[in-house]
Amino acid sequence: MIPNLRTLYDLRSMAATLAYMLQNVEYDIAAYLRWFWRTEDFSRVMYRRTLDLTRRTRLVKQLLVYGMTLQLLVGVASVILWHWRNLPDGGWLGLALIVSYPVVWAHLIVLPLWLTRELHVKPQQKRLTEASRYIFAEHPGVKIAIAGSYGKTSMKELLATVLSEGLSVAVTPANRNVAVSHAQFAHGLRGNEDVVIVEYGEGRPGDVASFAATTQPTYGIITGLAPAHLDQYKTLQAAGKDIFSLADYLHGEHVYINAESPAAKPFIEEAYETYSTAGALGWKATDIKIAIGGTSFTLVRGRRQLALHSGLLGKHNVGPLSLAAALGMELGLTSAQVEAGVAKTVPFEHRMQPYRLGGAWIIDDTYNGNLEGIRAGTELLASLPAQRKLYVTPGLVDQGAETRAVHEEIGHLIATAKPDIVVLMRNSATPHIQTGLAAGKFSGELRLEDRPLEFYQNFDQFVAAGDLALLQNDWTDNYA
Repeated sequence: MIPNLRTLYDLRSMAATLAYMLQNVEYDIAAYLRWFWRTEDFSRVMYRRTLDLTRRTRLVKQLLVYGMTLQLLVGVASVILWHWRNLPDGGWLGLALIVSYPVVWAHLIVLPLWLTRELHVKPQQKRLTEASRYIFAEHPGVKIAIAGSYGKTSMKELLATVLSEGLSVAVTPANRNVAVSHAQFAHGLRGNEDVVIVEYGEGRPGDVASFAATTQPTYGIITGLAPAHLDQYKTLQAAGKDIFSLADYLHGEHVYINAESPAAKPFIEEAYETYSTAGALGWKATDIKIAIGGTSFTLVRGRRQLALHSGLLGKHNVGPLSLAAALGMELGLTSAQVEAGVAKTVPFEHRMQPYRLGGAWIIDDTYNGNLEGIRAGTELLASLPAQRKLYVTPGLVDQGAETRAVHEEIGHLIATAKPDIVVLMRNSATPHIQTGLAAGKFSGELRLEDRPLEFYQNFDQFVAAGDLALLQNDWTDNYA
């Protein structure tokens, strides 16, 4: 099982490795144990990222070091006493303690984590969530919930940016989109906000319906449906049913759906409003221009026009921007306020975020984790001019039974964009992407990388002046 014994019995290295594994699965005990038992070489666990020494992680690492040291000392003492005093079975007991200490503490560490979660964290979170239900219910502002397999955080941030031009807006921070995060957010509300925007995550069936019952939104936006978290939902249909429970909660009123999400179309009902590259809420998008500096277009409704420019990259952003502008007008903003708000929208960190590296342009879309994001990214890469185009990806996680089909389609999409060089981070999805590249008749250079962290750290040595490189997706070390 474990060929690298040096790493296994290097006490500090092993403690750091176990702490890293726990941190990467967000202290999900079952996921951590599955990862531990399928690992054959612990020296290769931390090769995509490094350990982030948070307070919690430091505590876990110290507990592992102290625990393993104590067991090792007891084992050595047992062997010494057996040798000097001829204690019955003392030698075998000591050897067993010495040999087993990494495996024993890899499992013992979950006990305090489990006890803390069950006896303290869960009861505290339950009380906090129940109290937040009343806060949301009594809040007089417009409450906008955002759900979907992708694009939630981007939609939330651009809505907040546009609406803040004339309204008091509160928004859930970063990608904190689960029940306890919603509860903590609710307790920070003043009660006089005009608009409250809440992002919904989806991890398992029933999540979105539960979030809606707690946050009680008056508006709902569904950004799209794509294969994601299929390790929990099992099928795309099940994920769609959960996400569209937001629309069920609102009885179809003030529900806005991304019409350009193919997988979402079977769930769209006549009562729902849609948004797309064509526009939103009766506003028509025209004269669309895409460049590395952003996206420009005009919204027209009757005799009214909005001249919009955003720092967001790609034609796929026209729909969300149109909805944000249209909702701004519906909620009382002036044309000038909407135009000013859209002008302030910029790419979010690791989401189609352009930056210069030497003389090359890099588009960082590493936070993307879905097929529709791949589609948007490859379309953008194909549309922008460059002396040489590069595409880098490890593929997608959490695709369940759809893994092969999704990655073959990814390969085909990459081939269609016609990059000069494709770099794949080698993992279990790589052969499927290669199959898709071949089916798409990719004729450029293909490189396979075995050490992603080293590759990204030295990326400046890989690109040249005039290059355009698109980096999409991440693949954490707990996935093979």
